[in-house]
Amino acid sequence: MAPPQPTPGPSQVAADFTAYYLQRATHEFAEDLDRVRAAADFKHDALAVLVHALQQGTALFAPAEQRRIVTATAAKGRQAVSG
Repeated sequence: MAPPQPTPGPSQVAADFTAYYLQRATHEFAEDLDRVRAAADFKHDALAVLVHALQQGTALFAPAEQRRIVTATAAKGRQAVSG
C-alpha cells in the first residue's frame, strides 16, 4: 500500500491547476492558436500576452473546484503509473 500523499497548500494547488488548465486549453484550441501564431501581425512579444489571456480562464474556477480537479488529476496519474 502506497503512503498517503501530502496535501498541497493553496499556492501549490493554484500552480498545479494553472498548469493543467493551460495544457488542456492549448490542446483544445491548438488549431486556433496555430492560426493566431501564424498571422502576419503576430509578434514574439504577443506570446506573453496570449499566455496571460489564457491564464485568466483559471479565475472562473473557485479554489475548492481547483483543488478537486488537481486532486482528481493526480489520482488518475498515480493510477496510470501503478496500473
